Amino acid sequence: MNKLKFLELQYFKMKATIASLFLLFSLNLALAETKMEIGFDVYKNKAMCGTCHVLQAAGSEGDIGPNLDQLKPTMDQIIYVVVNGIGVMPPWEGILTKEEIEAVAFYVFSSTNK
Repeated sequence: MNKLKFLELQYFKMKATIASLFLLFSLNLALAETKMEIGFDVYKNKAMCGTCHVLQAAGSEGDIGPNLDQLKPTMDQIIYVVVNGIGVMPPWEGILTKEEIEAVAFYVFSSTNK
């Protein structure tokens, strides 16, 4: 293979790699946006988390549970508490789907860790 053909092949491989990375990045952004929308809906409507919790991003001012903006819980902590409950907070496993639990955790985590 001559040097020109080799360079052309490398150029096309590089373009394909860049295009693939761009598509993956775009897909991840779209999935994150969808997860945020589902999480917001669960937080505001289905589980009504704002009744008990402060979360500035959701405009909630509850005063029973911890202030999530101050607490800044990890994803694992949020999922654990939503699934199992804690204190006066009931467990949501069996009420929310796994997708909804992951989405509300993603929403709270993303909203408190900007």
